[in-house]
Amino acid sequence: MTTIANPDFAAAVAASFARQNAMHLIHATMPVIEHGRTEIHVPHWDGVEQQHGFVHGGVVGMIADSAAGYAAMTVVPATASVLTVEYKMNLVAPADGDHLVARGSVLRPGRTLIVTRAEVFAVNGERETLCALMQQTIMVMQGKVEK
Repeated sequence: MTTIANPDFAAAVAASFARQNAMHLIHATMPVIEHGRTEIHVPHWDGVEQQHGFVHGGVVGMIADSAAGYAAMTVVPATASVLTVEYKMNLVAPADGDHLVARGSVLRPGRTLIVTRAEVFAVNGERETLCALMQQTIMVMQGKVEK
């Protein structure tokens, strides 16, 4: 993954993230945008909890999907966009922390399909607990930029 198809990938990813109303709704931020890798952080607040007080699995899935999808976006040309076509996620522990961190990365870049992964951690102070693993397939839409 040493070839950078879009030298302005970080600005493109940040602008796309800013347009995602779903991420605003859950108070998500994206403090890390690197070639082939992104992070999304979400605070644990009552608006994202399920009935046991953990962060809802749907929110965990949202940030895993977006972190890995944006990691894929860092490796495509400026004239292309990305779209999730499949993912499989394992919830391995309750999402019970002060905040969650989803780390997305590209496993295999491709012209048509990109395989990514995300790990989601529940963070309490300095302690991180893995709460979800996801593998994803991204479709590269050549010649189709975001609205």
